[in-house]
Amino acid sequence: MTASAAAPVLLWVGVLLLGGVGAVLRFMVDRAVARRAARSFPFGTLTVNLSGAALLGLISGLALSPHAALLAGTALVGSYTTFSTWMLETERLGEERQIWPAAANLVASVGLGVAAAWLGQWLAGQL
Repeated sequence: MTASAAAPVLLWVGVLLLGGVGAVLRFMVDRAVARRAARSFPFGTLTVNLSGAALLGLISGLALSPHAALLAGTALVGSYTTFSTWMLETERLGEERQIWPAAANLVASVGLGVAAAWLGQWLAGQL
């Protein structure tokens, strides 16, 4: 196999490995936070998504090669964070008539998520 033919295979292997790492990290962080919080509010998902936004901001602010940025941002952080779980948990809060927690989850996730991404980019600029 030539070097140019091996590159796509290595990229897929990287996506597979880093995607797996991100998914396992998400599971571990979510469970650790949820055990400590033990409330109906989805603190585990909020923690995962905010830390993921900060990490993605950091990655985007670093001078990485396109392949490294793709692997880190898409495979690792993409599998670590979870938009669908955030939406499902918010919808569940609404179904349970927990309107204020549902609204707080939306506002906190978006507002703090943008701030976390900015913080990550700022930190990258300091390196």
